[in-house]
Amino acid sequence: MVRNIDIQQLLEVSNAKESNGSIIPAEAEDQTWQPHFFLLTHSLGQSKTTNTSTMAGRFSSASYQVSSSGGGYGGGYGGGGSSFAGGSYGGSSFGAGGGYGSGYSSGFGSGFGGGSGGGGSGGGFSFSSSSGFGGAGSSSLGMGGGEKQTMQNLNDRLASYLDKVRALEAANTELELKIRQWYEKQVGVGVSGGDKDYSKYYDIINDLRSKILAATIDNSRIVLQIDNARLAADDFRLKFENELALRQSVEADINGLRKVLDELTMSRGDLELQIESLAEELAYLKKNHEEELQVARSSATGQVNVEMDAAPGIDLTKILNDMRADYELLAEKNRREAEAQFAQKSNELKKEISVGVEQVQTTKSEISDLRRTLQGLEIELQSQLAMKKSLEDTLAETEGRYGGQLQQLQNVISGLEEQLIQIRQDMERQSMEYRELLDIKNRLEMEIETYRRLLEGELGPNQNQKGEDHR
Repeated sequence: MVRNIDIQQLLEVSNAKESNGSIIPAEAEDQTWQPHFFLLTHSLGQSKTTNTSTMAGRFSSASYQVSSSGGGYGGGYGGGGSSFAGGSYGGSSFGAGGGYGSGYSSGFGSGFGGGSGGGGSGGGFSFSSSSGFGGAGSSSLGMGGGEKQTMQNLNDRLASYLDKVRALEAANTELELKIRQWYEKQVGVGVSGGDKDYSKYYDIINDLRSKILAATIDNSRIVLQIDNARLAADDFRLKFENELALRQSVEADINGLRKVLDELTMSRGDLELQIESLAEELAYLKKNHEEELQVARSSATGQVNVEMDAAPGIDLTKILNDMRADYELLAEKNRREAEAQFAQKSNELKKEISVGVEQVQTTKSEISDLRRTLQGLEIELQSQLAMKKSLEDTLAETEGRYGGQLQQLQNVISGLEEQLIQIRQDMERQSMEYRELLDIKNRLEMEIETYRRLLEGELGPNQNQKGEDHR
């Protein structure tokens, strides 16, 4: 497909795209750019002389080809033009004196070459073929100096663009090589992609899993120990409460026995007072009895026998003796009973006191033992609570540390996945651009081959005619 645009339009397009390193037409931004030949035509109104040969008439306008294919065009300003045949696309060159030559390796066996200088009025534009166009200067076209400068500017831009194309192709090849090497080292699959390979993280994951499992087992063991310690503390607390209740009951019994002891002491005092009063009464009765005996004896010695015929009187002495004997027996009996009762009460009280003292000593020893046991249990409880606190802190720190490491690994994996996705997208984009460039190259080669065949088909008659004119 061929489009005819003037030089001013191509200049505008080139100026708009030069910042991006491309001279692709503006419509290529909205659709896939198909390869075209941009045939730049400018009617040469300022030409002074022109031959009437068929080739000169056919090339009355300057042709310029633009392509972004892999081979690229090359060219530059040179003195007297250049001819080329073979190799890659050779491009075009403009002679300082106006000579112009261009050639294509795809099929031109004879190139357009420049031996023509001057070509008419100064700064003219001409081309000739050294292989049969009739010699240097046999066909010339005149062109003004400003238009030649414009064509030279376009040629410079085209050469710069083609250099950028080659650089991009080299960068694309290097990037594909790096991507392939990265896949071989990191992913372990081909360039075409595949499943994600996390094999290098398996050892780390297994190690972390084993550490987490060990920490979980240790945590469970510690929790079990804490539960056992809590149960033991509850048992000791129950025992302590039972012993405390027993101690309180023993203390209550001791207080009750103390009251009984006080009562017995008071009873003993009362009995002692009664014994003293009875002893005093006994002494008083003995004294009275002795006095009465003395009175009776004294009265018996000084008695007068008087015989009277009267009834016998009452024997008061005998009655008194009988009464004394009865009182003595009663007093002795009361004394013995009081002594027996006192001895019995005293023995019972002594036994109760001894038993109470033993119980008090036993209770005191038990209380001391329970107090020591309680202190030991409190110390052990505090140590267990401190160990529990430290283990909980260690567990929280371990969970936080491994959680942070897992988060870092996850972030690294996410970053690598994003990089892999970005690399795949870049690879797909560059592959698409490469396919587009390759398609453009193939189309250009086909069109160049077509033009070559057209030129070769028209070259024979023109060469014969020019040879006859020259002779």
